[in-house]
Amino acid sequence: MAKTTITLEEMNVFIDAALAEDVGEGDHTSQACIPSTARNKARLLVKDACVLAGVELAKAIFKRVDPSSTIEVFKEDGAAVHYGDIAFEVECNAQALLRAERLVLNSMQRMSGIATLSNRFMFEVEETEVKILDTRKTTPLIRFLEKWAVRIGGCTNYRDGLYDWVMIKDNHIDACGGVQQAIQRVADYQKENNLSLGVTVEVRNLVELYKVLEVGEGKVTRIMLDNFELLLLKEAVAIIGDQFETEASGGVNIHTVRKIARTGVDFISVGALTHSAQSMDLSLKVVKEE
Repeated sequence: MAKTTITLEEMNVFIDAALAEDVGEGDHTSQACIPSTARNKARLLVKDACVLAGVELAKAIFKRVDPSSTIEVFKEDGAAVHYGDIAFEVECNAQALLRAERLVLNSMQRMSGIATLSNRFMFEVEETEVKILDTRKTTPLIRFLEKWAVRIGGCTNYRDGLYDWVMIKDNHIDACGGVQQAIQRVADYQKENNLSLGVTVEVRNLVELYKVLEVGEGKVTRIMLDNFELLLLKEAVAIIGDQFETEASGGVNIHTVRKIARTGVDFISVGALTHSAQSMDLSLKVVKEE
């Protein structure tokens, strides 16, 4: 199962790698223009209506570049913000502040975009019992940030990677020789390796669905109904009943998700939460001395 907490150590590994990529041998502009002992305040300005995400990460970034930095937060992660809002004010070594600026903005803009889109999907199905899931369609090496943003927006993480949940998809089925063979091999593999991972099986039609139902007891957690038309999806959900969890995937967007939810599925997986979210506009501005 996907984890729902992030440690400071994990954040610092990301921060150090991101700063190394951006700063390299040094921020020559800031080092040339600003005394090494100078300190400044700056404000995080909101320039889009959005669900704010990444404030906790920003705190960690500023502490990483300057342990003596202080931050006063006015808008927490998950807050609905609007143009002109001030999310926080940070006081920091001036050179460190400018080293951190772009990392803070890039991360928060991306995370806020994902949180905002996730929140829109959640709103569309809020009177139902369905859960909206993210997918592995994430940006390499920053998946943990994007999945964090999904949670902030109110949706649910599916799996962190290939290692924490088994998902038998069409390519596995075709390469294995059939859906029943794939299910049995997964069951054997789990037994041999003392594993008890959840298992999702993707089906493309009712023929594959019935084959799963024949052998799935005790070997399958969830059946993913991929690219089913609405009437067929509703029929498939009724056929499965309470035997397994049900999941819809494929062709899901903000305009179709409500109709899909009404078919009675338990989960809807939406790759768009992470691969199609538009970054929000935020700005970090130094407060000028009077």
